[in-house]
Order: sequence, then C-alpha cells, then structure tokens
Amino acid sequence: MTVLIIEDEKVAAKQLMYYLLNIDDTIEIAGQLSSVADCVDWFEENEQPDVIFSDIELLDGNIFSFLDKNEIISPIIFTTAYDQYVLKAFESIGISYLLKPYTEEQLKKALTKCMLLKYENKKSYYNDIISNIKIALRDAAINNYKQRFTIKLPTGLFLLPTESISLIQADGVFLHAYDVSGKKFPLTGTLLHLESQLNPLVFFKINRSDIINIHAIEKIKNETSDRLSIQLKGQKECFTISSSKTPSFRKWIDS
Repeated sequence: MTVLIIEDEKVAAKQLMYYLLNIDDTIEIAGQLSSVADCVDWFEENEQPDVIFSDIELLDGNIFSFLDKNEIISPIIFTTAYDQYVLKAFESIGISYLLKPYTEEQLKKALTKCMLLKYENKKSYYNDIISNIKIALRDAAINNYKQRFTIKLPTGLFLLPTESISLIQADGVFLHAYDVSGKKFPLTGTLLHLESQLNPLVFFKINRSDIINIHAIEKIKNETSDRLSIQLKGQKECFTISSSKTPSFRKWIDS
C-alpha cells in the first residue's frame, strides 16, 4: 500500500509515519508534503497513492484550495486539530476525520476502514461516510467544551473535572461550583461566560444565578403549572426553575 502524507508539522508527520509503519511495516511512504504548492508539483509528476493522510491548514493555505481544483481519486483520511471542516471533508473524498491528538488505535481503525471500503458497494460506502460524520461531529462537539476548571486554593492548584460538578452558582459578585458531595469551589469569570464553555447537553441554566448538571438531578417536583423545583446531589435546598425556562428545560431533559 502506498501512502502520501500531507502535513506541515514535522513532529506530527514523524509521529504519523511511526504509527503507520508500526501498524503495517509493508506500507510504502510515497512522499511527505508540507504545502499546497508541494501538492501541485507532486501530483503532476507521480501516480496517485492508495491513500492520503492530510492535514487541512498547511504552510501556504488550506488543502481544500488544492482539492477543489484537482481531480484526486485517492481516499483521504484527514488528520487535523480543527473541527470546523468536518462537513467540507466528507463533501470531498474524505473517508475519515481524525482530530489531533489521535491515537495509533484510531489511526488503525481509519486505515482498516479505508481498505474495507474498496470491497464494499456504493450504498455501504455512503452509509459509512454518514457514520463518520456523526462520530466526527460528536467528537468535535465534546472537544469544544470545557473539560475541567483549574481552582486556586491556599494549598495550591486543584483540577475540577466538569463532569463532577453538580451546580454552578452566582451569588452577587462571587461565583462558585459545587461537586456532587456538596463541596464548594471558587470560580472566576461570569455565569454567562461559563455557560458558553459548558456542554449544553449536560449543563442547563435554570434561572439567573444557577447552572445545573443533568447527571446531578435527584428529583424534579411540580411547584405550579409552569414552575419546577429540582433536588441536586450534594445540595440540601431545592432550586426553582424560572417559568420562562420551564418549556426549554422539559425539552432538555427529554433530549
């Protein structure tokens, strides 16, 4: 199998070659390119490889500026740190989209999928592409949201994973997070800013001062026809959802 690598970061290219040869030492590296200009020159003088591994943002531009103007028939596995090109990648001849830093196991799966697609019919091919889009979008969404907060304590720094947070609460000028045991941690910034950093599938702002984690909900009670109260893990008091938030909250917990 011949493989062409399009990657402008030397360390990333070296790591990719190491992974490939570790997976299959019979793989032939046909070339290692680092710019759009390199791609133009290389494809004018060489036959197309069995598969292409390509970064997206290169030294002199975007790889799509080359792909849109040239007839490339080799399947492409995109390897990039950018998640905003997922749909564009699969609109071209991309068959997989690996977000850096990816593992050797992820690379192996993508490579195996590439080989299997040679023997599948078109229907299966497009079904696989759709599956890839869903997985890539899911991974991109997860990677876009905050995974942890760095908390400054008198004894030093403490890492608080967002998954362990049950409640984020604004109390005047102060902002605090509570874990599922009820332990309190100081945060910086504003509630609005933190809300934009959190995964909306997990966190919901129920009123002006409280953001809750869906996994921390223990009980939901009806206060009135349009108001609900929530009991959270680690919290003695119940939290009331504003009437304007109740309809969207009901959709959120059912999503």
